[in-house]
Amino acid sequence: MTEQLQDTLSMFAFLAIELSILFIGISLLVGALQRHIPPAKIEVLLSAGRGRSYLLAAALGAMTPFCSCSTIPMLKGLIRARAGFGPMMVFLFASPLLNPIIVVLLAATFGLQLTMIYTLAALLVSLVAGYLLQVFGFERTIRSDVLHASDRSSHSTQGDDLPLFQPVVGGCCESPVSIRTASACCGEDAGKAQVTAKGRYHGLWREAWSDFVEVLPYLLLGIGIGSVIYGYMPAAFLEQVAGEDNPFAIPIAAVIGVPLYIRAEAVIPLAAALMSKGVGAGTVLALIIGSAGASLTELILLRSLFTARLLLVFVVVIFAMAMLAGYTTYLLH
Repeated sequence: MTEQLQDTLSMFAFLAIELSILFIGISLLVGALQRHIPPAKIEVLLSAGRGRSYLLAAALGAMTPFCSCSTIPMLKGLIRARAGFGPMMVFLFASPLLNPIIVVLLAATFGLQLTMIYTLAALLVSLVAGYLLQVFGFERTIRSDVLHASDRSSHSTQGDDLPLFQPVVGGCCESPVSIRTASACCGEDAGKAQVTAKGRYHGLWREAWSDFVEVLPYLLLGIGIGSVIYGYMPAAFLEQVAGEDNPFAIPIAAVIGVPLYIRAEAVIPLAAALMSKGVGAGTVLALIIGSAGASLTELILLRSLFTARLLLVFVVVIFAMAMLAGYTTYLLH
Protein backbone atom coordinates (compact mmCIF):
# COMPACT_ATOMS: atom_id res chain seq x y z
CA MET A 1 0.00 0.00 0.00
CA THR A 2 1.45 3.35 -1.06
CA GLU A 3 1.88 6.16 1.46
CA GLN A 4 -0.66 8.35 -0.36
CA LEU A 5 -3.33 5.63 -0.29
CA GLN A 6 -2.68 4.95 3.38
CA ASP A 7 -3.03 8.65 4.20
CA THR A 8 -6.25 8.81 2.19
CA LEU A 9 -7.86 5.83 3.94
CA SER A 10 -6.75 7.00 7.38
CA MET A 11 -8.23 10.47 6.83
CA PHE A 12 -11.46 8.97 5.47
CA ALA A 13 -11.93 6.69 8.50
CA PHE A 14 -11.13 9.47 10.99
CA LEU A 15 -13.51 12.01 9.45
CA ALA A 16 -16.31 9.49 8.88
CA ILE A 17 -16.37 8.40 12.52
CA GLU A 18 -15.92 11.87 14.03
CA LEU A 19 -18.46 13.70 11.87
CA SER A 20 -21.04 10.91 12.11
CA ILE A 21 -20.99 10.95 15.91
CA LEU A 22 -21.25 14.75 15.97
CA PHE A 23 -24.09 14.79 13.45
CA ILE A 24 -26.24 12.29 15.32
CA GLY A 25 -25.57 13.86 18.71
CA ILE A 26 -26.46 17.39 17.63
CA SER A 27 -29.48 16.09 15.70
CA LEU A 28 -30.85 14.64 18.94
CA LEU A 29 -30.31 17.94 20.75
CA VAL A 30 -31.90 20.04 18.00
CA GLY A 31 -34.83 17.64 17.73
CA ALA A 32 -35.48 17.94 21.46
CA LEU A 33 -35.41 21.74 21.26
CA GLN A 34 -37.82 21.77 18.35
CA ARG A 35 -40.41 19.98 20.50
CA HIS A 36 -40.65 23.14 22.61
CA ILE A 37 -41.28 25.65 19.79
CA PRO A 38 -45.05 26.31 19.52
CA PRO A 39 -45.70 27.08 15.84
CA ALA A 40 -48.84 29.08 16.66
CA LYS A 41 -46.73 31.76 18.38
CA ILE A 42 -44.29 32.31 15.54
CA GLU A 43 -46.62 34.74 13.74
CA VAL A 44 -46.64 36.97 16.84
CA LEU A 45 -42.91 36.67 17.45
CA LEU A 46 -42.03 37.55 13.86
CA SER A 47 -44.56 40.34 13.48
CA ALA A 48 -43.36 43.62 12.01
CA GLY A 49 -42.41 46.43 14.34
CA ARG A 50 -40.58 44.37 16.95
CA GLY A 51 -36.83 44.75 17.05
CA ARG A 52 -36.28 41.37 18.64
CA SER A 53 -38.21 39.65 15.86
CA TYR A 54 -35.07 39.77 13.69
CA LEU A 55 -33.02 37.87 16.25
CA LEU A 56 -35.86 35.43 16.78
CA ALA A 57 -36.02 34.85 13.03
CA ALA A 58 -32.31 34.03 12.98
CA ALA A 59 -32.79 31.61 15.89
CA LEU A 60 -35.73 30.01 14.09
CA GLY A 61 -33.62 29.61 10.96
CA ALA A 62 -30.86 27.98 12.99
CA MET A 63 -33.28 25.28 14.13
CA THR A 64 -34.97 24.67 10.80
CA PRO A 65 -35.50 20.96 10.09
CA PHE A 66 -33.02 19.39 7.71
CA CYS A 67 -35.76 18.14 5.38
CA SER A 68 -35.46 20.29 2.25
CA CYS A 69 -39.22 20.17 1.71
CA SER A 70 -39.84 22.08 4.94
CA THR A 71 -37.89 25.32 4.41
CA ILE A 72 -39.86 26.78 1.50
CA PRO A 73 -43.25 25.66 2.91
CA MET A 74 -42.30 27.29 6.20
CA LEU A 75 -41.39 30.52 4.43
CA LYS A 76 -44.68 30.33 2.54
CA GLY A 77 -46.45 29.81 5.85
CA LEU A 78 -44.78 32.94 7.26
CA ILE A 79 -46.05 34.93 4.27
CA ARG A 80 -49.50 33.51 4.84
CA ALA A 81 -49.32 34.44 8.53
CA ARG A 82 -48.35 38.01 7.59
CA ALA A 83 -45.07 37.88 9.50
CA GLY A 84 -42.77 40.87 9.05
CA PHE A 85 -40.95 40.82 5.72
CA GLY A 86 -37.58 41.69 7.26
CA PRO A 87 -37.65 38.83 9.78
CA MET A 88 -38.78 36.48 7.01
CA MET A 89 -35.70 37.41 5.01
CA VAL A 90 -33.46 36.91 8.03
CA PHE A 91 -34.91 33.42 8.36
CA LEU A 92 -34.30 32.76 4.66
CA PHE A 93 -30.65 33.84 4.77
CA ALA A 94 -29.78 32.28 8.12
CA SER A 95 -31.59 28.97 7.77
CA PRO A 96 -29.08 27.05 5.62
CA LEU A 97 -25.98 28.50 7.30
CA LEU A 98 -26.59 28.66 11.06
CA ASN A 99 -27.74 25.09 11.51
CA PRO A 100 -26.26 23.89 14.84
CA ILE A 101 -24.85 20.77 13.19
CA ILE A 102 -22.91 22.86 10.67
CA VAL A 103 -21.58 25.12 13.43
CA VAL A 104 -20.46 22.15 15.54
CA LEU A 105 -18.82 20.44 12.56
CA LEU A 106 -17.00 23.67 11.75
CA ALA A 107 -15.77 24.00 15.33
CA ALA A 108 -14.58 20.41 15.40
CA THR A 109 -12.82 20.74 12.05
CA PHE A 110 -11.43 24.29 12.00
CA GLY A 111 -11.47 25.48 15.60
CA LEU A 112 -13.40 28.14 17.47
CA GLN A 113 -11.89 31.22 15.83
CA LEU A 114 -12.90 30.36 12.27
CA THR A 115 -16.27 29.12 13.51
CA MET A 116 -16.93 32.45 15.25
CA ILE A 117 -16.00 34.38 12.10
CA TYR A 118 -18.31 32.19 10.03
CA THR A 119 -21.20 32.47 12.51
CA LEU A 120 -20.90 36.22 13.02
CA ALA A 121 -20.62 36.91 9.28
CA ALA A 122 -23.72 34.83 8.53
CA LEU A 123 -25.68 36.33 11.43
CA LEU A 124 -24.73 39.98 10.92
CA VAL A 125 -25.22 39.99 7.16
CA SER A 126 -28.57 38.19 7.55
CA LEU A 127 -29.79 40.74 10.11
CA VAL A 128 -28.59 43.79 8.16
CA ALA A 129 -29.91 42.47 4.85
CA GLY A 130 -33.30 41.60 6.35
CA TYR A 131 -33.62 45.04 7.93
CA LEU A 132 -32.61 46.90 4.74
CA LEU A 133 -34.97 44.86 2.60
CA GLN A 134 -37.78 45.79 4.98
CA VAL A 135 -36.80 49.49 4.93
CA PHE A 136 -36.55 49.69 1.13
CA GLY A 137 -39.93 48.06 0.60
CA PHE A 138 -38.86 44.76 -0.91
CA GLU A 139 -42.08 43.19 0.36
CA ARG A 140 -43.38 44.29 -3.03
CA THR A 141 -41.33 41.48 -4.55
CA ILE A 142 -43.74 38.88 -3.13
CA ARG A 143 -45.68 37.53 -6.09
CA SER A 144 -49.22 38.82 -6.35
CA ASP A 145 -50.72 35.35 -6.67
CA VAL A 146 -49.04 34.35 -3.38
CA LEU A 147 -50.44 37.43 -1.64
CA HIS A 148 -53.92 36.84 -3.04
CA ALA A 149 -53.81 33.24 -1.87
CA SER A 150 -52.76 34.52 1.55
CA ASP A 151 -55.69 36.94 1.64
CA ARG A 152 -58.17 34.23 0.69
CA SER A 153 -56.75 31.91 3.32
CA SER A 154 -56.92 34.55 6.06
CA HIS A 155 -60.53 35.43 5.22
CA SER A 156 -61.58 31.80 5.18
CA THR A 157 -60.02 31.11 8.59
CA GLN A 158 -61.14 34.15 10.57
CA GLY A 159 -61.84 33.20 14.15
CA ASP A 160 -59.69 30.07 13.91
CA ASP A 161 -56.04 29.49 14.63
CA LEU A 162 -54.10 29.91 11.43
CA PRO A 163 -51.68 27.01 10.87
CA LEU A 164 -48.19 28.25 10.16
CA PHE A 165 -47.07 25.58 7.71
CA GLN A 166 -48.42 24.90 4.27
CA PRO A 167 -48.90 21.28 3.17
CA VAL A 168 -46.44 20.01 0.59
CA VAL A 169 -48.35 18.14 -2.08
CA GLY A 170 -46.31 15.36 -3.55
CA GLY A 171 -43.62 15.78 -0.93
CA CYS A 172 -42.86 14.24 2.42
CA CYS A 173 -46.53 14.21 3.43
CA GLU A 174 -47.23 11.30 1.12
CA SER A 175 -44.93 9.02 3.08
CA PRO A 176 -44.64 8.07 6.76
CA VAL A 177 -43.16 11.10 8.50
CA SER A 178 -41.79 12.03 11.87
CA ILE A 179 -43.47 14.36 14.32
CA ARG A 180 -41.17 17.20 13.29
CA THR A 181 -41.67 16.65 9.57
CA ALA A 182 -45.42 16.27 9.99
CA SER A 183 -45.57 19.60 11.76
CA ALA A 184 -43.49 21.29 9.06
CA CYS A 185 -45.05 19.74 5.98
CA CYS A 186 -48.58 18.83 6.92
CA GLY A 187 -49.66 21.63 9.20
CA GLU A 188 -49.68 22.35 12.90
CA ASP A 189 -52.66 20.10 13.66
CA ALA A 190 -50.92 17.02 12.27
CA GLY A 191 -47.86 17.66 14.37
CA LYS A 192 -49.91 18.33 17.50
CA ALA A 193 -51.95 15.18 17.04
CA GLN A 194 -48.86 12.99 16.92
CA VAL A 195 -47.20 14.80 19.82
CA THR A 196 -50.20 14.48 22.13
CA ALA A 197 -50.83 10.88 21.12
CA LYS A 198 -47.30 9.55 21.53
CA GLY A 199 -45.51 11.95 23.84
CA ARG A 200 -43.26 14.92 23.25
CA TYR A 201 -40.04 12.98 22.71
CA HIS A 202 -41.45 9.91 21.02
CA GLY A 203 -39.50 9.08 17.86
CA LEU A 204 -36.64 11.48 18.61
CA TRP A 205 -33.95 8.90 17.93
CA ARG A 206 -35.73 7.76 14.77
CA GLU A 207 -35.78 11.35 13.48
CA ALA A 208 -32.09 11.88 14.24
CA TRP A 209 -31.19 8.60 12.55
CA SER A 210 -33.41 9.42 9.56
CA ASP A 211 -31.69 12.81 9.18
CA PHE A 212 -28.30 11.09 9.37
CA VAL A 213 -29.22 8.48 6.76
CA GLU A 214 -30.54 11.23 4.47
CA VAL A 215 -27.34 13.24 4.64
CA LEU A 216 -24.95 10.25 4.79
CA PRO A 217 -24.33 10.01 1.01
CA TYR A 218 -23.40 13.71 0.88
CA LEU A 219 -21.27 13.37 3.99
CA LEU A 220 -19.37 10.37 2.64
CA LEU A 221 -18.96 12.06 -0.75
CA GLY A 222 -17.41 15.11 0.85
CA ILE A 223 -15.20 13.00 3.11
CA GLY A 224 -14.12 10.89 0.14
CA ILE A 225 -13.22 13.86 -2.05
CA GLY A 226 -11.48 15.58 0.84
CA SER A 227 -9.50 12.46 1.71
CA VAL A 228 -8.34 12.02 -1.90
CA ILE A 229 -7.26 15.66 -2.01
CA TYR A 230 -5.46 15.21 1.29
CA GLY A 231 -3.63 12.13 0.04
CA TYR A 232 -2.89 12.95 -3.60
CA MET A 233 -3.31 16.66 -4.46
CA PRO A 234 0.03 18.49 -4.83
CA ALA A 235 0.26 21.11 -2.12
CA ALA A 236 2.31 23.51 -4.25
CA PHE A 237 -0.44 23.75 -6.89
CA LEU A 238 -3.18 24.59 -4.39
CA GLU A 239 -1.00 27.13 -2.58
CA GLN A 240 -0.39 28.91 -5.88
CA VAL A 241 -4.04 28.95 -7.02
CA ALA A 242 -5.87 29.48 -3.71
CA GLY A 243 -3.24 30.31 -1.14
CA GLU A 244 -3.22 33.37 1.11
CA ASP A 245 -0.91 35.22 -1.29
CA ASN A 246 -3.56 35.26 -4.04
CA PRO A 247 -5.79 38.33 -3.43
CA PHE A 248 -8.45 37.02 -5.83
CA ALA A 249 -8.81 33.62 -4.17
CA ILE A 250 -11.73 34.68 -1.94
CA PRO A 251 -14.00 36.22 -4.61
CA ILE A 252 -13.23 33.32 -6.93
CA ALA A 253 -14.25 30.84 -4.22
CA ALA A 254 -17.43 32.83 -3.50
CA VAL A 255 -18.38 33.02 -7.18
CA ILE A 256 -17.77 29.29 -7.63
CA GLY A 257 -19.60 28.41 -4.43
CA VAL A 258 -22.84 30.35 -4.99
CA PRO A 259 -24.08 28.39 -8.04
CA LEU A 260 -22.27 25.19 -7.02
CA TYR A 261 -24.54 23.67 -4.37
CA ILE A 262 -22.79 21.29 -1.99
CA ARG A 263 -24.36 20.47 1.33
CA ALA A 264 -22.32 21.97 4.14
CA GLU A 265 -21.95 18.57 5.76
CA ALA A 266 -20.11 17.48 2.61
CA VAL A 267 -18.10 20.63 1.90
CA ILE A 268 -16.65 20.89 5.44
CA PRO A 269 -14.44 17.79 5.18
CA LEU A 270 -13.55 18.85 1.65
CA ALA A 271 -12.55 22.27 2.95
CA ALA A 272 -10.46 20.69 5.70
CA ALA A 273 -8.47 18.79 3.09
CA LEU A 274 -7.98 21.97 1.06
CA MET A 275 -6.64 23.81 4.10
CA SER A 276 -4.23 21.00 4.86
CA LYS A 277 -2.82 21.47 1.36
CA GLY A 278 -2.23 25.18 1.73
CA VAL A 279 -5.53 26.80 0.71
CA GLY A 280 -6.17 29.91 2.78
CA ALA A 281 -8.69 29.76 5.62
CA GLY A 282 -10.57 32.77 4.25
CA THR A 283 -10.93 31.11 0.86
CA VAL A 284 -12.27 27.98 2.53
CA LEU A 285 -14.91 29.90 4.49
CA ALA A 286 -15.98 31.77 1.36
CA LEU A 287 -16.43 28.47 -0.44
CA ILE A 288 -18.46 26.98 2.42
CA ILE A 289 -20.81 29.96 2.68
CA GLY A 290 -21.27 30.28 -1.07
CA SER A 291 -21.98 26.61 -1.64
CA ALA A 292 -24.20 26.05 1.40
CA GLY A 293 -26.03 29.39 1.32
CA ALA A 294 -27.50 29.27 -2.17
CA SER A 295 -28.41 26.67 -4.77
CA LEU A 296 -30.16 26.58 -8.12
CA THR A 297 -32.89 24.37 -6.66
CA GLU A 298 -33.57 26.85 -3.88
CA LEU A 299 -33.67 29.74 -6.35
CA ILE A 300 -36.21 27.88 -8.49
CA LEU A 301 -38.41 27.27 -5.45
CA LEU A 302 -38.07 30.88 -4.31
CA ARG A 303 -39.16 32.04 -7.78
CA SER A 304 -42.58 30.59 -7.01
CA LEU A 305 -42.89 33.08 -4.11
CA PHE A 306 -40.94 36.18 -5.22
CA THR A 307 -40.02 38.14 -8.31
CA ALA A 308 -36.62 37.86 -9.99
CA ARG A 309 -35.52 41.09 -8.27
CA LEU A 310 -35.55 39.40 -4.85
CA LEU A 311 -33.70 36.38 -6.20
CA LEU A 312 -30.90 38.64 -7.45
CA VAL A 313 -30.66 40.30 -4.04
CA PHE A 314 -30.60 36.87 -2.38
CA VAL A 315 -27.54 35.81 -4.40
CA VAL A 316 -25.80 39.15 -3.74
CA VAL A 317 -26.35 38.78 0.02
CA ILE A 318 -24.87 35.27 0.07
CA PHE A 319 -21.90 36.53 -1.94
CA ALA A 320 -21.45 39.40 0.54
CA MET A 321 -21.45 36.93 3.44
CA ALA A 322 -18.76 34.86 1.76
CA MET A 323 -16.59 37.90 1.06
CA LEU A 324 -16.98 39.30 4.58
CA ALA A 325 -16.08 35.99 6.23
CA GLY A 326 -13.16 35.44 3.87
CA TYR A 327 -11.45 38.79 4.26
CA THR A 328 -12.17 39.00 7.99
CA THR A 329 -10.40 35.67 8.36
CA TYR A 330 -7.30 37.01 6.61
CA LEU A 331 -7.30 40.05 8.90
CA LEU A 332 -7.65 38.09 12.14
CA HIS A 333 -6.36 34.59 11.48
